[in-house]
This record gives sequence, C-alpha cells and structure tokens, in this order.
Amino acid sequence: MSKSSKHRVLEKILNTGLLPVFFEGDFEIAKNVVKACLEGGAKTIEFTNRGDRALDVFNNLLKWCDAEYKDAILGAGTIIEPSTASQYINSGANFIVGPSFNSEVAKICHRRRVLYIPGCMTPTEISEAEEMGIELVKLFPACVLTPMFVKAILGPSPRTLLMPSGGVKFNREEVMKWIEAGAVALNVGSELVNRDLVMERNFEAIRENVKQCLEWIKEAKRKKG
Repeated sequence: MSKSSKHRVLEKILNTGLLPVFFEGDFEIAKNVVKACLEGGAKTIEFTNRGDRALDVFNNLLKWCDAEYKDAILGAGTIIEPSTASQYINSGANFIVGPSFNSEVAKICHRRRVLYIPGCMTPTEISEAEEMGIELVKLFPACVLTPMFVKAILGPSPRTLLMPSGGVKFNREEVMKWIEAGAVALNVGSELVNRDLVMERNFEAIRENVKQCLEWIKEAKRKKG
C-alpha cells in the first residue's frame, strides 16, 4: 500500500524538479544508490522493472527506506502491463511510471489513488492521457525531441505538466534548456546514476551528480522566473 498520497508525490517531484531513475539487481548496491540520491537532495526515486529480481529488490528497498529514510518516496518504472502495476502497488509503490500510456494501468492507479506517469511522444498522446486523468506526462523518448517541442506543446496547453525522459544529458546546458522551455521536472537515468560509478561503488560521485543536477534545475527555474 502506498504510504504517500498521489498529490504529495506529485508535489515532491515538482518541487525538486528531478526524478532519478535506475535499476540494480543487487539489493546492497541498490540501497547505496538510493542513499546517494537521497543524500544528494532527491526526494523521489524511480526503480525500474527491468530484471528478474526487480520486484524482490524493490520490496527490500521499501522496507529499508521505511526503517532508515521514512520520507523517501520510491516508485516503480518501466511498467507496461496492468498485472505488473498491481504487483508493485500491492508492494507499496508510491507511483508508477511507464514508457507508454496504458488505459488499464491508468484505471488501476486511479482506483488505488497512486500517481501514474505514462510516456507520451505526440500532442495527441499527451491529450488522450490527460483526458484519462493523467496529471504528469513523461515526454519519452526525449533524446529524439528538443526543448522547443516542450515550448510548442505548452503554447496551446499551458497547464500541461511535462517531464522529459530517455536520453536527458547530465550537463548544465541541457538541463537549463529543458527547464527554461517549460519542463516541470527531468527524469534522468544512466547519465546521473552512471553505470561505471555503480560498478566502482563510487556512490559519493552519484550523490554529487544528483546535487549538481538539482542546483542546475534551481538555477534554471530562477532564470525562467
């Protein structure tokens, strides 16, 4: 059962402007990645459903966070099927993220009052998702789009909340451009939680990456006004 209301989860994502995302099949390593992200300033973290032991690791992360970081908000990503969404929600996922929009997943999340963040790529997909009650849209894959796309979408739909994901680069220029264009948050994965750093157990560097990214986001928000 989710411990955080969908509105609180959304508020945390919007306030920080960053949703780190990663997968790790070893609980001890995953625990240290989550710790690094939290100590770097992240409030919400997406753990992707990409391995055979993903759900087991996720369950252990939730238990660990409940004991050590009670304010941490963990959600499940790469959720495509309704049955998988139900499994993670039953485990305690605070939000569900998908690479695409699935109306059945949306119904389950709405019924359970869990924030659902689906991936959309076109104006039509975004509009259809919002008609189904989606509050925050994952703009995916961002690597084939540009910040100008965000600006163009927000022209006729200024209340749409967009979060670029998939290939968002970890550098000041890229972060500034997305936020200044109107993105409300960034969903950053391998650029932030770099695989080499994980393999080297360099969790301090991951913490600094998160801290630096948050500073760039704050700078961009101040500049945008």
